[in-house]
Order: sequence, then C-alpha cells, then structure tokens
Amino acid sequence: MTNHTALHFIEIEPAVPAQHTIIWLHGLGADGNDFVPIVPELHLPSHHTIRFIFPHAPIMPITLNNGYKMRAWYDIYSLNNNHRVDETGIAQSVLSITELIEAEIARGISSTHIILAGFSQGAAIALTTGICYSQALGGIIALSGYLPLTNTVDQASSANRKIPIFIAHGTHDPIVPYLAGKTAETLLQQAGYPVSFHTYPMAHSVCGEEIKDIGQWIKIHCKIQ
Repeated sequence: MTNHTALHFIEIEPAVPAQHTIIWLHGLGADGNDFVPIVPELHLPSHHTIRFIFPHAPIMPITLNNGYKMRAWYDIYSLNNNHRVDETGIAQSVLSITELIEAEIARGISSTHIILAGFSQGAAIALTTGICYSQALGGIIALSGYLPLTNTVDQASSANRKIPIFIAHGTHDPIVPYLAGKTAETLLQQAGYPVSFHTYPMAHSVCGEEIKDIGQWIKIHCKIQ
C-alpha cells in the first residue's frame, strides 16, 4: 500500500446530535470549501440531524495540466475516452473515503445513514466508493460525474446493490460530457441499481433547480419531515 495520510476536512454539525452524515467530495482543483455554501441552500429544516463533512483531496501533479500540482482525487492523463486511467490514485482515494466512513460509524452513525456526494471527479470517487463499500450505505449523490473504471459495477459489493443513487448532469457540460453521466446511469440501471437521473440546461456547474432537487432527495432518504 502506498503511503497514506488521513484527509483533512471541514465539518458542519447540526443543531441537534447527528444521526446522519453526508461526505461531500469536491472536484479537480477545488477544495473542501467549494460546497460548504450549498448547505443552507438545501433548505433543510432547522432540526435536521445531518453532519456534513467536506474533505480536501491531496495535492498532486496533474498530467493533463502539464504536471501542475493541485488538489485531486486521482491523476488525469487525457480527456479522451480511450485514455488510461489512474487506477492507483482512484484506489487510494477510495481507501481515504472508506476511512472517513468508518470513522463516522465509530462515532455512532449507522452505515445506512451515511451518504456519499461528489462533484465531477469527486462524483466519480463517490460512485466508486459507494457501490464497492462492504456495508450498506444510505445513498450516493453524483453531480456532473462519471464512472472512471468500466469494471466498477462488476466489482461492486452485494451490500450496496440496492443503494439509492442520485445522478445529475448538465446538458451543455464541456468538461465531463453529458454522455459520460448518461453512460454511468445506464450501466447502473442495467445492473439493477435504483438510480434517479436528472438533467439541467447548464455547463460544468450546479444550478438552483438542481440544488432544490438534491435537498428534496436528501429529505426523503434521511427521513426528514
């Protein structure tokens, strides 16, 4: 195993003791602060019981960006569909997020009350970690993302074969094409996962309607009235 350092993260506690946790992963070049402002925009009731964790990806050189160092969950070699994939980097990030999940379980949060969320590269890691995790989780939210490894579904854990998955993608995305998100949805649907697929007329970003839909999905799956 490669040298491993626990991830640093931003944590937002609910006003009452936490019973659920959402671990939210940022995209390439961002950091954990990126999605902190989304929490109040979800319009969850004041008595909600969700702890939000926003980890910072490690800083690494990115081949696509001429080796420039930035926060990333794994290296990107090319934007071509047939490019090789940084399987080692993906495995390392899956391990890091798995450790965050297990730390939450150790704090008393049931695995079925833990949701993984992510944007772009973060969505790719959320999907990969979520469907491969050994215990049943509460759900996956994948925004403007994709499945980075085509064999992920084949290696999935039986514990999460019924995990609810929210996939959203912009129809005008020039960075992660709409087809990449749709392909992930199709693969997961064909494998029997309960996927809700949402599209929005946007580029590689988030929008108000999408945030509203995410908030409603969270309320349903965290059983918030």
